[in-house]
Amino acid sequence: MRSRALLAAAVSFVLLAFAFAFAFAASAALAAQATQTTAPPASPGRAAPAQTAKSTTTKPQATVAEAPVPVPASSIPPTGRHLSADRVLEIAEALPKMRAVRRKYRGSYGGAYFKGPLRWQVSFFSVKGAKEIGQVIIADSSGRVLEQWTGFQVAWTMARGYRGAFGEHVNALYVWLPLCLLFLLPFIDWRRPFSLLHLDLLVLLSFSVSLAFFNHAHIYASVPLTYPPLLYLLARMLALLRRGRAGSRSGAPGGQTARPLRLLIPAPWLALGIVSLLGFRIALNMTDANVIDVGYAGVIGASKVVHGEALYGHWPADNEHGDTYGPVNYEAYVPFEQIFGWSGTWNDLPAAHAASVFFDLLAVALLFLIGRRMRGPTLGVALAYAWVSFPFTLFALESDSNDTLVAVMILAAIYFAGSPPVRGAFAALAGLTKLAPLALAPLLATHGLRDRDGWVGIAALRSRALGLFLLAFVAVAALVSIPALTHDSLHTIFERTLVYQSDRGSPFSVWGLYGLPGLQLVVQLGAVALALALAAVPRRDDLVGLAAACAAVIIAVQLGIDHWFYLYIPWFFPLVMIALLGAHPPGRFGAPLTRETGPAERRAEGFVARFPGEGLLAAQRS
Repeated sequence: MRSRALLAAAVSFVLLAFAFAFAFAASAALAAQATQTTAPPASPGRAAPAQTAKSTTTKPQATVAEAPVPVPASSIPPTGRHLSADRVLEIAEALPKMRAVRRKYRGSYGGAYFKGPLRWQVSFFSVKGAKEIGQVIIADSSGRVLEQWTGFQVAWTMARGYRGAFGEHVNALYVWLPLCLLFLLPFIDWRRPFSLLHLDLLVLLSFSVSLAFFNHAHIYASVPLTYPPLLYLLARMLALLRRGRAGSRSGAPGGQTARPLRLLIPAPWLALGIVSLLGFRIALNMTDANVIDVGYAGVIGASKVVHGEALYGHWPADNEHGDTYGPVNYEAYVPFEQIFGWSGTWNDLPAAHAASVFFDLLAVALLFLIGRRMRGPTLGVALAYAWVSFPFTLFALESDSNDTLVAVMILAAIYFAGSPPVRGAFAALAGLTKLAPLALAPLLATHGLRDRDGWVGIAALRSRALGLFLLAFVAVAALVSIPALTHDSLHTIFERTLVYQSDRGSPFSVWGLYGLPGLQLVVQLGAVALALALAAVPRRDDLVGLAAACAAVIIAVQLGIDHWFYLYIPWFFPLVMIALLGAHPPGRFGAPLTRETGPAERRAEGFVARFPGEGLLAAQRS
């Protein structure tokens, strides 16, 4: 036993030394490089209407000089250029890819544009300029074709695989692969190599395969590859909701005894790992991250709230549809916009960086508190470590998106699950940050009202708990909606949020990529049915069950949406980890097991925890 402890300590020391060295070396190297990748802006001229219907979601890091400037047809090179407009048109027209797309659009025509001082852009349009059907980028010095795009990759620049457009250097293998190893290592049980937990963690990391194809602009490979892990995790969460028999250890499904969670690395060493990885994440955000349109929208909205302007409609041209989120999203950025300010342009946006780091720290803290409440500090440390080592949470942090804020609101609702009004408040905040978490409202409303043996407590107390939840939900929703409703009608808000989200086409789902409206409707109706069923059907009633149910609903909703992206993984990732790790009793480096209780005692204790002051009536019922 002592030798095993020494071995684990040695492995931990090497691991943490590697983490510290990796953090400082990578941060220093990235700061020294100070490189930026420019994503082209929307196509010029008559293609603009088609372009503005879709969001590129990447920061235009180039200056105004990089914006496409129309050039009249001429055989003479403009001043300071090697190629003429006619010559670049000839080069583009000769490309087999462009010739093929132009055969499909009879009567199409092309136009030449300056693309900064060193490049040309040639755009081909359908008849009357209704649609841009092809785009070519050509080097002025050599006439070499740098890029050529057709189909949805003309309008969706985020589908072109521009290096660093999302997450910057976190996509580099020297960052991503070590993070995958760090995420897996503490949970490896060498005595049970075929443990289901190993498979669960590998499935979570398998989104990396899809991301790799996305980063290389292979959208027809990247999109389908996201659905197998989503479906697996949905099934896994539903399996964890099965109710255990009385006396089963840790509420294991079907009354089976759950195997202890064995950590390869002791919790104190994992705690040091959390500190080092947090330092790495913050340093990387400060030196390397780019703010995508989502984070930019948060800062714009915060400025509108502060200055008493309408939240919906009349947004800047470089983020025209940034008003597609709930009002809480913009209000959450207000403190950071006030501290760091905003110049009115899409610059480095320190307010967005600070907000992203703060949301990330909140997620870590909430995971620790939830784990400590469930199984003691060991589980809290394990959950916090899982967050800071999981590469997709760093991907969201490096993109400075608002998706971690969604996770924070849901985690807060989980942590305060025992208080109906507080739970209702955070359910409203989550749903009015991004609208998808509204699907959790029925589930959170009925949490604690019934367990494996039926309804908990007497009817009056159940009604009181449900009433408190609904009252808090409505009150908080009304309060946070004041800045929006002061200037905008419900119709305007509805059009700018739900209608826009549902009407925009997107290649980032099988529904948009292949056009399967009938099957998509079935999946969407299934998600609604699942959300309602989990709110009404008896299931596992502890925090593991609540986290698994919430994760299942979120995943089901994501399966049916038109636009799915890797930034949405942090919505359900912490819930999945709570369910997976919390389902195991403490193991080798865990806290002592709590005593087992009978069904009646569990019901009474659970009701006392949920509704303080009403424990006597609950105990009388038992």
